[in-house]
Amino acid sequence: MSTPVPALVPAPVHAGPDGAEPRTFRRTTLDLGDVVLRPWERADAEPGPILDSLVAAAADPLIALWNPLATRDPAAALAWLEAREESWDKGTAAPFAVLDAADGALLGCVNLRWTDRADGLAMIGYWAPPAGRGRGVIGRATGAVTAWGFRTADARRIEVAHAVGNEASCRLALKCGYLPEGTLRASFRFGDGTYHDEHLHARLATDPEPDLAPR
Repeated sequence: MSTPVPALVPAPVHAGPDGAEPRTFRRTTLDLGDVVLRPWERADAEPGPILDSLVAAAADPLIALWNPLATRDPAAALAWLEAREESWDKGTAAPFAVLDAADGALLGCVNLRWTDRADGLAMIGYWAPPAGRGRGVIGRATGAVTAWGFRTADARRIEVAHAVGNEASCRLALKCGYLPEGTLRASFRFGDGTYHDEHLHARLATDPEPDLAPR
C-alpha cells in the first residue's frame, strides 16, 4: 500500500524578488489529515501554546543533546522564528511546524534546506518534543516534506546526517527510505560540546516511495 500524497493548501503568499531561482522552497501547508505541517512564522512568538512549547522544547534533554534549539525564552524564540521566516523568504530552506490538526499542539519540526542549490542537493532534519514521539507522526511528516521537495523544488538528492548515538533518528531515516551510506567521523559538535561521528543517509528523487501510511 503506497502512502497517499498529502494535500497541498496554499499558505499566505510572501512576494519574493522577480526572477527567483528555480530551485526555491515556496511557502506551502501540507495537510496529512490528523497532522498539519505549516511554515514557521514570526506570529508564533506571540504568547500562547506554540511559544510555550518552543521554550519547553529547548529544555528537553534529548532535544538539547541532539538538536539544540535557541528558543530558551520568548526573546530567543522570536529571533529563532525570524530566522526561519527569512529562510522561507529567500527560498533557501523550508522549516515546517508539525501540528496536531485537532488542537494545534506542537508535535515537532521538519526542516528541508539546500546544501548545494545549483546541484539540487538538500538536507533534511527533524525533532520532536515528548508529545510528538512514539506516534509515527514525525516519520510521516518527514516523508511528506521529502516528497514535496522532490516534486515541487526539483531536489535530486536529500541527505540525513545524525549522531551515531541517536538511534531514534536512525530508525526514522530508514523508515522514510533514506538509505545508509556511511559514517562521517567526528563531523559535528552536538549539545554536549563533543564532536560525534554521524551516520549519513540519502534518498534520490528516483528512489521508490516508502510506505508510511498509519496503521
